[in-house]
Formats: sequence, structure tokens, C-alpha cells
Amino acid sequence: MKTSLRSVLCSGLISLFVLSPPAIAAKAVLKTAAKAVVESKAQKTAQLIKIVYFTQEQAVPAALSNLDAFIANKGLPGAQLAIDDNNTTGQFLQQNYRLETIIVPLKANLVQAFQKISADTAFVLVNLPAQALNQLADLPQAQQKLLLDVATTDDALRNAQCRANVLHLLPSRAMRADALAQFMMKNRWTNWFLVIGATPEDNFYAQAIKRAAKRFGMKIVAEKRWQHTFDTRGTEQAAVRVFTQGVDYDVLVVADEQGLFGEYFDYRTWIPRPVIGTQGLIATAWHKTHEQWGAIQIQNRFLAQAGRKMEEQDYGAYLAVRALGEAAVRTHSNQLATIKHYLLSPQFALQGYKGTPLSFRPWNGQLRQPVLLAAPRSLVAVAPIEGFLHQQTELDTLGFDKPDSHCRAVFSR
Repeated sequence: MKTSLRSVLCSGLISLFVLSPPAIAAKAVLKTAAKAVVESKAQKTAQLIKIVYFTQEQAVPAALSNLDAFIANKGLPGAQLAIDDNNTTGQFLQQNYRLETIIVPLKANLVQAFQKISADTAFVLVNLPAQALNQLADLPQAQQKLLLDVATTDDALRNAQCRANVLHLLPSRAMRADALAQFMMKNRWTNWFLVIGATPEDNFYAQAIKRAAKRFGMKIVAEKRWQHTFDTRGTEQAAVRVFTQGVDYDVLVVADEQGLFGEYFDYRTWIPRPVIGTQGLIATAWHKTHEQWGAIQIQNRFLAQAGRKMEEQDYGAYLAVRALGEAAVRTHSNQLATIKHYLLSPQFALQGYKGTPLSFRPWNGQLRQPVLLAAPRSLVAVAPIEGFLHQQTELDTLGFDKPDSHCRAVFSR
């Protein structure tokens, strides 16, 4: 059968049009546009979870050491990393997570800034000191919100001063002191020399240490306050030797949260003994040396995004956003009551790169979690230490257990 010239020419022209580069480019543009339309529709129909990160500028403190640079944005990069992780999962579940950042100027009014948060934003990460946190939590505007505390360690906020609309992400001082006490008990280093600084925070830390010592059978053989006002940079070796002379002990426990003197005790005491507490071997939620249970992966991701190592507040903010994401995914909800109820339920389990799921204590809003025991350049141990048992979870051997709690807030509302 003969093919007509007209049909040959038509087929050739069609082939030329289909296979030509301009046609291919046009087809690609149409495909991209169609994909954008689909994504736009998906975003419009996606369930929106709005989260606010609320903090205040900090005055740059006097430099205590040239080795530690001041970090102005502790916390925020952790929240941003977690938002990315939440949205990676959310795109498959029709959920969209949005982070709004509010950084209040140094001398501006925190209350007025908080009151400007929109009423339809139910979840607020708060990176502020304890007093400011409770001031905001008591506002009428905060009663229909859930505040996630990513900065404080105060035991009072988990006890008599607890608030039903606040959850705490970082370990309390009591949890940290108990972690150290468990490790000391395992090593049978039971005689402690406690050195306390002059600030109120040092006194709070010392109270936690005393509580842990009593709880785990440690003996505080000496307690002294470091009150030297001279420039210790030139005379610290002689001063520390005299200060620690005449006492026999297993470990020296330092309560110096601002780092004003604690670093001077290593290798300068009258008798050679380990230093623990706020310096030396420390108890912390996160540490740059932590690499187990997939931690190296998030360490590297954070470093690539933020250009620095992850700090405790970064980890706290990361956990807060991830906790909200986990609850939203499991409940398929963006409603305050539903998400809060799930966060405090036995079903909630958050992976925190510490080898065991994390969960909230429903009696005081504290996040249960292992506590890292770290030296400056190595991870020494992870508490709870093996052998310390509990009828519910070994994580409740750290800090205030339910029978010990003085919190009277009702978190289930």
C-alpha cells in the first residue's frame, strides 16, 4: 500500500514538533506549573500547626574566658532544624508546620510583646529565665496556650511554682544532681566536699546536690563558700590549695553556675581528687561529645545549618518542636486540647538520640530523659546508671518522682 506524500509530510512535521527542543522545554514548563498548582492546593488544604519561638535579647556578659565565645541565639537554630524535620514528615500527611520568631529587645516589655501573639497560635516555645516564664504563664492570654520551657532548670518551677500550661524540656537541677549521685555511688565515691558560689543560682544548685546526697546515701564531709574577691587569675593555685586543705574527701562538688571560679579547682586542690558539679564532670541534657544512638547525625546536621555546635537550649527547642510534631502526627490534629492530652499520655514517646524514648511526667510537666555525664572532651556515662530501678521507668529515678512532687497544677485540662 502506497503512502501519500501528504501523510508523510504531516507525520514528519508532527515528529519534528514533538522532538524539537522548544517543544520539550514547553512541555517541561507546563509540567512544573502543574506541579506548583498541585502543591499550592495541597498547602491550602494542609493542616496548619503554628508555633512561636519567644525570647529576649541578652546583654553580652563580661568575658570570663577567651575560650568561650558568647552565643546570642542559643535555642533558635534547634527550633528551626526541628521545623524542617516536622515538615519533611508533614508533607506526606497533609500537615504544615510554621515557626514565627519573636525576639524582644533588651529593655522592651515582655508582657506587651507576648500579648501581641495571635489568639490562634496555641504553642509557644519560651526561652526566658524562670521569673519571666511564670509571669507570662499567668497572663490571661496564656491560659489558652501551651508554653514549652526550653531554657530553665529550676526545681521550683517543677514543684510549688509549677503551672498547668507549661511543659519543661531540659533536666531540672534535681535530675542533674541525682545523675551525678548515681555515678558516684556506683564508683563508691561517697564523701563529698561541697563548694558553693555567691549567686542565688549557686544556692539552688547546692540544694539539689544536698538532696541527692541524702537520697543516695552520700556524705557531705565539708561545705564551704567561695567568697574570694581578688583577681584569682594570678593567685588561684595558692588560694585553692589553702581553701581545700585539711579535709579528706572522695570528690569535690562545685556549685558555680556562672563559671566564676569552678574551673580553677581542677589540678589545684590540696589532695588529688576529681571535680564534679557545674565544672569538671557535669550533668547535662546535651553535649558536643555525644555521638551514640544516632546523635552524630543530628550533631552534623546542626553544625551544617547553624555553623556551630549544638548547645542545651538548642536541644531543648529541638525537642519541643519535635514533641509537638509527634503529637500532631499521632492525633491528626492541630488543636491545643488534643495535642496537650496526647503529650501527657502514656502513649507519647519521643526519640531524643539518647537510646530510650522520652516522655512527659503528668504530675509536673517535666520531660523524662536520660542525663549525660560529660567531661570537657568525652562522654563518661549516661544516667540512669545501670542498677537503679523503678517500678514504672528508671528515668523516674532522676529528679522528683510523683510521691515527692509538690506540684498541685492539673495538667490534664
